[in-house]
Amino acid sequence: MAGVLETLTVPRASAFPSASFTTVAGASVSRHSSIRFSQFRGLKIQQNRCVASLGSTTKFSRRGSRIVCEAQETAVEVAGVTDATWKSLVLESDSPVLVEFWAPWCGPCKMIHPLIDKLAKQYAGKLNCYKVNTDESPSIATQYKIRSIPTVIIFKNGEKKDAIIGAVPESTLTTSIEKFL
Repeated sequence: MAGVLETLTVPRASAFPSASFTTVAGASVSRHSSIRFSQFRGLKIQQNRCVASLGSTTKFSRRGSRIVCEAQETAVEVAGVTDATWKSLVLESDSPVLVEFWAPWCGPCKMIHPLIDKLAKQYAGKLNCYKVNTDESPSIATQYKIRSIPTVIIFKNGEKKDAIIGAVPESTLTTSIEKFL
């Protein structure tokens, strides 16, 4: 999943007075410290410091920083569906199924991916969520007349019940999902 924040340059950590410093486990050769931003949940700057021992003196020198997302391990990865798994995962499912039709080159698809992941986590146990890469499974896209991506289709009892085209707000998808639960 591509990140929204590519690069952030911060002149010095003291520019963030409200940030609290927390030590992160590091190797014996280097020590890492991080700054947590209270206004941006889940993001922190991790500063890398190198420790060099020259005789009886120890010298700390900065070697750069990086932005770290603490929530990456909690992200839900929605499974992909292929031509081989379409029937068993979608059409024969006992519960309603939300399927996002997307392609790797599609900008709006990248915008809606985190929303689909969030809904998959929110409706876990009530709704199955899958993604179909239209470049890898064009026959499924053709069968359901997908003309524009992203397109989200909700299936219930193997039948297409609703389709939402484009990168839409969460409320639009939630309203559509609630109709079929």
